[in-house]
Amino acid sequence: MRTLQQIYIEGAFVTPHGDELFDLHNPSTEAVIGRVRLGDVEDARAAIAAAKHALPAWSATGKAERIAVLHRLHDAMKARHADLLAAIIEEYGAPSGRLEWMAAMAAQSFLEAAETLETYEFHQTIGRAEVVMQPLGVVAAITPWNSNASFICSKMATAIAAGCTVVIKPSEMSALQTQVVMEALHEAGVPKGLYNIVTGRGDVVGAEFSSHRDVAKVTFTGSTAVGRTILRAASETMKRVTLELGGKSPQIILDDADIDAILPAVVGAGFMNSGQACVAGTRVLVPESRMAEFLPKLKAAVEAVRVGDPNDTATDVGPMVSQRQFERVQGYIRLAQEEGATLLTGGEGRPEGLDHGWFVRPTIFADADNDMRFVREEIFGPVLAVIPYAEEEQAIRIANDTDYGLQAYVLSSDVDRARRVAARIEAGRVHINGAPHEPQAPFGGFKQSGIGRERGVFGLEAHMEPKAVLV
Repeated sequence: MRTLQQIYIEGAFVTPHGDELFDLHNPSTEAVIGRVRLGDVEDARAAIAAAKHALPAWSATGKAERIAVLHRLHDAMKARHADLLAAIIEEYGAPSGRLEWMAAMAAQSFLEAAETLETYEFHQTIGRAEVVMQPLGVVAAITPWNSNASFICSKMATAIAAGCTVVIKPSEMSALQTQVVMEALHEAGVPKGLYNIVTGRGDVVGAEFSSHRDVAKVTFTGSTAVGRTILRAASETMKRVTLELGGKSPQIILDDADIDAILPAVVGAGFMNSGQACVAGTRVLVPESRMAEFLPKLKAAVEAVRVGDPNDTATDVGPMVSQRQFERVQGYIRLAQEEGATLLTGGEGRPEGLDHGWFVRPTIFADADNDMRFVREEIFGPVLAVIPYAEEEQAIRIANDTDYGLQAYVLSSDVDRARRVAARIEAGRVHINGAPHEPQAPFGGFKQSGIGRERGVFGLEAHMEPKAVLV
């Protein structure tokens, strides 16, 4: 059993001042596979001091130097691709389809930030004023367990591209991934203090990052509840914030959709990342006139979903990340039945043939009502709610009747019609007919799904302040 006992501050691996040990689990076996020593407030302050010390030199660099560093970071991360894959499987259990994307994104994020930087103009003329985009300062990034390494790298890449220095608090549940990232990026040989990584608890290290006067911005991906806490703490010093929070994404199936053609996209959006995705399309809106045709086909498609060992390339859905998350999903499955939804397939307990591991049966509930708690609250597991609607206007109302607004999906045989529906959906992104991810497009949510945007030019400018100089 391994014990990870290092954090990364000012270009070096150091032993944390904090001495708490946190158990790491393999969610496929439930076994304890290691421990990580957690940093504390003193470690957080040391990381902030290092980033502050490195800021003047880094913020004065030009595009060419920043792009060169981003390419070195990409190359270093790419060289450890296989090690990162192994770490993600062992401590998170991502299925192969998601696994490759998560590991590749860790390296790719640096190239995407460099691409944005290539054509970005930091100096603009507006009327009689020269407008200069100036780096905010020290940026604190707090990352979640459902794609820890890729979030570390994407948040770091954007901040570095903007001329900021970074302190990072990764999820303590993802310490194996964090170790690979720290070792990989150390080999890039970038300026000391440019980035600093402290694994620790959110209410300790995260809280210090969110409140410290020398941190100019917090970028956080995680739950809406934690996002509120960060926003309150950041307000004391008027920090800038980017919060990418929860979701309860609708999939609107229009009455002209080809059911057989769209089913793979519907199931894929609903169960992506084993359902542990803020953008998962878990509310499936179906025309009443097509329900009798749709439900048997959806049931058959979901029952064909393979749950099990993430090392098996045939696996579609892996385990929940922890016992706590497993029990949370089980609780929502019970709640749905208590609220009167019809269990179409799946249900409580592990899938047949799996007597250990935090595996959940892929589950569909029909006859769901948008007022039910299991429909309104984020479950973060492979559970779909099928909601009937009478006509298009009602579908749009149901889709928008949510506290969230991160992502949505529209499926139709008529792309122009789908675009018109998409224009009326209150969400930061809308995918039509399974359209793929676009890394340069802004990503973030409406309503309680967050504040601000990440990726591309929008993400870059969220790390800068415009200064108008009038002569």
